[in-house]
Order: sequence, then structure tokens, then C-alpha cells
Amino acid sequence: MKRTMIVMGLCFMGGMAGCAAQRAEFPEDRLTVGRVQGEIKVGMSAARVAELLGSPNIVSTDEKRREIWIYDKVSTDRVDTSSSTFGTIIILGGSSEASSSSTRQRTLTVIIKFDEDKKVRDFAYNYTQF
Repeated sequence: MKRTMIVMGLCFMGGMAGCAAQRAEFPEDRLTVGRVQGEIKVGMSAARVAELLGSPNIVSTDEKRREIWIYDKVSTDRVDTSSSTFGTIIILGGSSEASSSSTRQRTLTVIIKFDEDKKVRDFAYNYTQF
């Protein structure tokens, strides 16, 4: 019995360590307006940009063969609400239920232009919410 508890405890701790490692390695929201505004700077290396924001969705080049990275993030939030009422009189009863949902969509597009030395020469972003 004691051995089983120890094994279960170790498995649980190992599972938690795996979750923590995954979170540290793959943050869910690397691409945010705040991160772009606060951390992306002209002159920053492409390697540092990749560390901060992850891999871009699109890599292209301009007429001088300089890289352009495009990050495009779209998220949709849906909120469902419901309410119900119930009343009863002796044996007869009545009930009603109402529900509604709302959807909000957000987009963030970031364009980073690099120079010949793979350093940020310019960047722009656009955030929309509707």
C-alpha cells in the first residue's frame, strides 16, 4: 500500500513537472500588443525576435532580398449565458429558460522588416477587435 502511494506520488510529480516544462517552453500568448510595443526594438537580431515571439506565420523578402516576417494571430471568444425560472402551483408547474451567446473576435498582425545583417530595421502592428 505504501509503495503504491509513493509510485502514485512520483507519477503525479512527474506529470506536474512535464506540464511546467511545457508551459515554459511553449507559452500560449507570446504574441501580444504589449510584447511587441515593449520588447521589439530596431536593431534587435532575428534570433532574439524568434525567442520573444516564436516562429512567424509568413516569411517573405523585399526587392533587396531582405527578410520580412509576418505574424498573424486571430482569436475568437464566445460567451454563453442562460437563465431559467420555475414556478409551481399545487400540481401545475411552469418553467422558462432563456439563453444567449456573444462572440468577440480579435486579430493582431505584426510585420517585422530586417536589414541585410538580419537586424530589425522597421516593424509595424495592427490590432482589431470586433
